[in-house]
Amino acid sequence: MKFKLIWTKKSWDDYEAIQNSNDSGLKKQVDKALARLSTNLKHPALNSHQFHSLKNPYDSSKPVWESYVQNRTPGAYRIFWVYGPETGEITILAITPHP
Repeated sequence: MKFKLIWTKKSWDDYEAIQNSNDSGLKKQVDKALARLSTNLKHPALNSHQFHSLKNPYDSSKPVWESYVQNRTPGAYRIFWVYGPETGEITILAITPHP
């Protein structure tokens, strides 16, 4: 199933900051991870799993997910997302270095 990506203001600001940076490797990695999220949430490289420190803005009873942009890198970037608000959509909450 293909998912439509929905952006919060924070996640869009995070994305634009990365795209405006001089780190071309990170730009490619973020774009590749977002493409995988929209087509295959279970892709092994994403290592998607529940993240318990954030609340889902649509339904606090449903989980927030974390997916890898990078791995085995100091301050490796992650994408935090939730399903919805509609069927076939995922909302990107943030794209940040691993806390």
